[in-house]
Amino acid sequence: MDSIPHDPDYSAVTPCPLVEVSGPPRERGRSYGEQARERIERGIDHYSAQLQAGELSWSEIEAIVERFEPTIAAYDATFIDEMRGIAEGAGVPYAAVVMLNARTEILKLAELRRNGQPIPDDPDGCTGLIVLPQATAAGRLLHAQNWDWKLECARSCVVLKVQNDDGPDFLTFTEAGALARSGLNAAGIAITANYLECDRDYQRLGVPLALIRRKVLKQRHLAPALQTVYATPKSAANNIMVSHSHGVAINFECASDETFQVLAQDGLIVHANHWQSPIALSKLRECGAQKTPDSLYRDLRVRQLIEPRLGQVTRDDVKAALFDDFESPWSVCRPPRHSGNQNLSATVAMIVIEPALGHMEVCVLPALNQTFTSYSLTMQVQPHRSAALLG
Repeated sequence: MDSIPHDPDYSAVTPCPLVEVSGPPRERGRSYGEQARERIERGIDHYSAQLQAGELSWSEIEAIVERFEPTIAAYDATFIDEMRGIAEGAGVPYAAVVMLNARTEILKLAELRRNGQPIPDDPDGCTGLIVLPQATAAGRLLHAQNWDWKLECARSCVVLKVQNDDGPDFLTFTEAGALARSGLNAAGIAITANYLECDRDYQRLGVPLALIRRKVLKQRHLAPALQTVYATPKSAANNIMVSHSHGVAINFECASDETFQVLAQDGLIVHANHWQSPIALSKLRECGAQKTPDSLYRDLRVRQLIEPRLGQVTRDDVKAALFDDFESPWSVCRPPRHSGNQNLSATVAMIVIEPALGHMEVCVLPALNQTFTSYSLTMQVQPHRSAALLG
């Protein structure tokens, strides 16, 4: 499956627009929907077409969406209000906005509804890394990720900046209409996530992954943010990387009903799309590596590129590692290529976060260009007495 010739339209793809919202959930949802209407419609059209290609009618899609509403409402009712506001602002069905926020789960549930006949799809990859302050040149934590998914999503993503009434302000790179993906909040907490798969997936209905990420960004303190990842029931596996600007970082390998930790080695965490925890591998069966075999070396490549710089790692070093084209198109930085189901797949975006500075950079389709757009957030992180000891 070779890479495809560069489409000039995609080579010239524009940066993610910044959507800024404030106010109570319904109000900021309407503002979000109004500002991102075109990109929300594009995402809805894309996923609806994919589901309908699997011979599901819109009424059947709505029935799957309805299964999630009680779970979401019990988890955080403000998410329901915000999604209704997004639908009103964008002029789209409310069920379509829920679909965008639960698209990972809904694509799989649609497949199960068809007695296991696959919906044309491929897992979203991702290579994430966190460099702790003691390993960086500036003494500030760096948190970054390549998001590998459908090429079309380069035109349906936004950066959402929320002035929050019910938690710290935050910035998140996300698919338009979704409540969160990768980002940071004003309390110094950052989050990214990667695809995982195991034999426990979809044995129960859990909270959609996008809403778990949003809940993390609502937290003023690290402990409840970690609890959100660790304890929230999920429908399927996911790898979630959480960090704090003061130098704490934990990688959580999450099964639907159990969570395992992967901690930094020499100030560095790198994770792709296969399980690493020996405890996890002794208790469950890895099911994703056969679909993403490049995962088995993507994390090794990034670690090999960063390790010689430990103690001096800069943002540019992180970017260089994530631009790695070893074994392209099966590379850390993936150019557009046909996937197993003939979808067009690519590294849709590279996201680099320096939470202590409230700084996030995004490069759309980094295999085709290396232009970053910077986004900023006013931080409200409190200093702590032991900062000098950890510096």
